[in-house]
Formats: sequence, structure tokens, C-alpha cells
Amino acid sequence: MLKYIKHAFLFRWNMLFFLGGAAFAAMSGHGDALLPILSGVELAYLVGLSSIPRFRTAIDAKLAAEGRGAVYEATGPAQVSLQRMLEALPPLSLRRFLLLRQRCFEMRDIASGVQGKMAGASSSDADSIRTPALDKLLFLFLKLLMSQAGLDRFLKSTSEPELTARLKEVQTRLAAAQTAKDERVTRSLQDSLADAQLRLDNYQKSTKDADFVAVELDRIETKIKALIEMGVSRQDPDLFSTQVTAAAESMAQTEDAVKNLQSLSGLSDQLAEPPAILNADLGKVMVR
Repeated sequence: MLKYIKHAFLFRWNMLFFLGGAAFAAMSGHGDALLPILSGVELAYLVGLSSIPRFRTAIDAKLAAEGRGAVYEATGPAQVSLQRMLEALPPLSLRRFLLLRQRCFEMRDIASGVQGKMAGASSSDADSIRTPALDKLLFLFLKLLMSQAGLDRFLKSTSEPELTARLKEVQTRLAAAQTAKDERVTRSLQDSLADAQLRLDNYQKSTKDADFVAVELDRIETKIKALIEMGVSRQDPDLFSTQVTAAAESMAQTEDAVKNLQSLSGLSDQLAEPPAILNADLGKVMVR
């Protein structure tokens, strides 16, 4: 109870009222009569506010966030790497990620409001939307966004018609060299033909990878939204945590795809383990 009274007393408007009233009472010459009245009103305010469930829930959430923040300071490099990843995203991809993260916070606030009205509700339930498994899903979503950005850059650097035309040109020149029975030119063009075919195959594979990444981004985004919305409506933290963990563990195929695209996304130099995304301070990351 003392912690709630302390935060109620230190609320800036209450401090202004109380100190202003005390100063007025002292200057009025009737402090012996006014100060006890002021103290009684203040005490009634503090006890009354501290007994309101929503106020207590808000204070619990604030203290929990401060505690997590203190722990997170020890993992500063993780936050730096996370911010670098976000800053490397194109504007639309960054906006998509931040909006999804914000959706998680909105659902947490809704859960906090609902539980504040429920008799006997635990203040930690509203904070259950923050789980390591949910951070893992968000981190996978972020890595897919980086993979998508890398694929887009690669695919825009050339085109399939251009690669196909190059392949046909080499085939034509090779046929002419074979007709002329020029072995040196033939061997050189055969090697060029293999490289041209390899480039075309790689481009076509990257196109399929881009399609897969786009589909996976939509799937994971929808799954995260569905999980957090069900977590609010069902008000069962244990069930929510179990479902999120199961969803995170079912992403092995997507994780493999991300690993295969590391050379394009630059993820090989980034974080290997999911950082505390929902608890990270992303104040320096702006939607451009």
C-alpha cells in the first residue's frame, strides 16, 4: 500500500496543490487551523486514489517496466544491434514493423483496462503480452523484412529479360564458334554460357524466395495479431504464453529460409538471439 501512496503523493498536480496549500496556510496566519484540514484532505486523497484498481494496475506496470529497463541496460549492445537493423530497413518496412509492435502495446493497454475493472485481477496478467516467445516472433518478422529488403535490392539490380537475352546471345556466339571449329573461343563461350545460365537460375530462385518471404511476412504478422487479440479476449496469461511459444517453435522452416538469405540481408553480422524487442527503447528510431 505504501508504494501506491508514495506515487499518489508524488504526482505532480498533487504536489502542486499540497505545497501551494501549505504555503498559503503558513502565510495566512492561521496555519494551526488550516494545516490539519489540509493534511486531512491530503490523506483522504492518497488513501482514496491508492484504493482504485486501475491506479494500482498502472503503478504496477510502471514499476515492472522500470525493473525491466534496469535489466536491459546490461544488454546495451543488443539494443544497438537492434536499432542498426531497424535503421537499415526501407521506410515502408520500418513503418510496418513499428506498427505491429505498437499493436502489441495497444492490446496490452486494453488488457490492463479490462483487468483493472475485474475484482481480484492480477496486475501481472495485463503485462503477460510481453513474453520471450513473442519477442522471438517479432524478431523473425524483423529478419524477414531485412531479407525482403535485400532481395528487392538484388532483383532491382538486373532483370530476367536482360539475363535471358544475355544467355541467348552467348548461345548464338557459341554455335557460331562451334561451326567455325575454333576450340579456344568455344571453350571460353562454354564457360560464359554456364555462368549466364547460373545467373538466370539464381535470379529465378531469388524471385521465388521473394514471393515466399512476402507470404511469410503476411502469415506471421496475422499470427502475431491473432495471438495478442486472443490473449486479451480470453484473459488467460498461461494459455496465451503457451500459444505464443508453440507458434514461435513452429517457425523452423522460416528460420532456415532466413539463414539461406543472410548474404543478401546482412543478418550474418547481426544478433543471433532474439533481443527484448517489446522492452527495447526505440526512441532513436523514427519512421522516415
